[in-house]
Amino acid sequence: MSPPVTAAPKTAPGSDAPPPPAAGPLRHRFTSPARLVALCAALAVLLLLSVVAAIGLGAATVAPGDTVRYLWAALSGGEIGADELTTYRIVWEIRTPRVLLAALVGAGLSAVGVAVQAMVRNALADPFVLGVSSGASVGAVLVTVTGGLAALGIHAVSAGAFLGALAASVLVYAASAGRGGALAPLRLVLTGVALSFGFQAVMSVIVYFAPDGEATSTILHWTLGGFGAATWGALPLVTIVVVLGVVLLHRSSRALDLLALGDETATSLGIGPDRYRRGLLVLVSLVTGVMVAVSGAIAFVGLILPHLVRMVVGATHSRVLAVAPLAGAVFMVWVDLVARTLAAPRELPLGVITALVGVPVFIGLMRRKSYVFGGR
Repeated sequence: MSPPVTAAPKTAPGSDAPPPPAAGPLRHRFTSPARLVALCAALAVLLLLSVVAAIGLGAATVAPGDTVRYLWAALSGGEIGADELTTYRIVWEIRTPRVLLAALVGAGLSAVGVAVQAMVRNALADPFVLGVSSGASVGAVLVTVTGGLAALGIHAVSAGAFLGALAASVLVYAASAGRGGALAPLRLVLTGVALSFGFQAVMSVIVYFAPDGEATSTILHWTLGGFGAATWGALPLVTIVVVLGVVLLHRSSRALDLLALGDETATSLGIGPDRYRRGLLVLVSLVTGVMVAVSGAIAFVGLILPHLVRMVVGATHSRVLAVAPLAGAVFMVWVDLVARTLAAPRELPLGVITALVGVPVFIGLMRRKSYVFGGR
């Protein structure tokens, strides 16, 4: 069991210090193991219901009973009437992989957001603060404009995004590592932010000189996030990477607790902060790169969800990482549903919706729970 995180002194917003534990009546409701299990079970049931509802809703609405029947037929090899074949294909071949991918990305972004905030000891950090998202965007733009990696077919853009994310991670590490490979939290954040601006400038230049206006529109939509290109073929890799990442992060809960308290405290309690930070950088970059490759850049999920979860279960990472992936999955499933139904038949970019939701929630959290962000 991971040790509880003790309260830390209040500091200025964005400072190099951990966010103190959330306080208030909500925090005490789910700190016991039994109540935490009950909360996770309730979120799992809500996620299942949300997945079924999201699969059935859309331009062609399918009743929940029929949705479950089609899903069961697909899983068990049951028969579907000829007059239902079109609806069945919409449910199984188009919507189901999309909804499942949304759940996986939401879970991954939330878990990685928790880890990044502890790794860099900054409550304003999110999974994209290390420049991985911007690097992935450059890779996707290059593939789209130049036609590179054409041998990969429909997976070319995703492969380019993943390679761009890996390249960004290597650059961040090379630029921020000090003597002996030490990774200072503040240096990581500043390097990531600086490289993000650099990658965005490169992407803007590429888009500006792109000869195809349609390609430019596609690039813009991709950089704002979306699951419109989701296929069953994309799910296995994303599932393996996200599930493995969440499991590894949960097993590192104690190290995250200590990293959030500061390097001196972590060292005195037997944790090598630089070694753990290097390992977390690799893991975070891998998970983020895979998610960005299939969904584009989706902001605010990894920033807001960890804070909301801490308000409910406290700041101990073993509890936060048990709840945050489930909460993030539920949130992303409904965001994706809104994106494809609000302005149907057109589809809104996910980044627009998460920003419209995330900005007021972020401001509300600062005003109501300002100490979560490091002080009043």
